Amino acid sequence: MVLHDATLRLPTPRRWRMRLRWIGWNGAASGAWPARQWGLLVLVVVTAVVVAVGSGGFGSRPDTDPRVRAMAREALARLGSIPVYAERPDRDDYDRSAFGSAWTDAVAVAGGGNGCDTRNDILARDLHDIRAGPVSSCPRAVLAGEFRSPYSGEFVVFRRDRGASSVQIDHIVPLAYAWDMGAWSWEFGRRLDFANDPANLVAVDGASNQDKSDSEPARWMPSERGFWCQYAIQFVTVSATYGLTIDAGTRTVLADALRCGS
Repeated sequence: MVLHDATLRLPTPRRWRMRLRWIGWNGAASGAWPARQWGLLVLVVVTAVVVAVGSGGFGSRPDTDPRVRAMAREALARLGSIPVYAERPDRDDYDRSAFGSAWTDAVAVAGGGNGCDTRNDILARDLHDIRAGPVSSCPRAVLAGEFRSPYSGEFVVFRRDRGASSVQIDHIVPLAYAWDMGAWSWEFGRRLDFANDPANLVAVDGASNQDKSDSEPARWMPSERGFWCQYAIQFVTVSATYGLTIDAGTRTVLADALRCGS
C-alpha cells in the first residue's frame, strides 16, 4: 500500500500489473485515507479469499465515501460471524519456524513464484520513488525508496545499504496471534501462505512494528488513527478468510474502528 498525491489518475491495467499500491496518504492534516486506496484494497482482499478457499478517486474522506462505508459495513458483518474466545489463549508452543522461512517466494499466494522474495514484493508495492536493482533474492529488488508509514504517519526514506531496518514488513494479523487463534492446527503449507499473503502485509516504520510486536488490536492499534478503519477491515478480512478465531477484547476494538462504515 503506498502513497500518491492528488494529481495521479485512476490506475490503468498496466499499473495494476506493475504494482499494487494500496495504501494512500491524504496528508497528515486530514487524518483520513483517500478513496483510491480503498478501491485497490479490493483486489488484494479478493486474492486472499481465492487463495484461502482453494481499495477510486482522491480527496474523499473514508467516513463519507460510499464505497469505503460499504467495505466497512461488510467487514463488520463478517466480524459478527468470526468465533470469539473470551481471552487470547495462553499457548506457549509458538515458533516462527512453524510458518516457514521468512519471506520465501515458494508460496501459492499473490506474488509467489515471481522470482522475488515477499519482502521485496511488499517494498515494491508500498514504497514510491523507487530505485531498483538485482540482489540474490530478487533481480528487481528495491534498493531505495520512500513512503509515509500508515502506522505512524512518519515519512520514511529507505536505503538498502544504510538503515534498511527503518522500514519493516508487518503482519497485520501477527503470526503468533494467528497461531494462538487456530493456526497451530493448520498444515504447514497453509501457514506458509498466511505468512506471505500480501493481504496481511504492509510496509511500516520500524519503531511502530517493534512497538506492536505480536499484539492484537485489544492491546495495540496504530498511532495514526486515520488508518484504523482500513486496519480493522484488513484484520477482519484476513481472520475470516483463513478461519481464525479472535478474542473478545479485539472484537470490541475492531467493531468500534469499523464505525467508519456508518
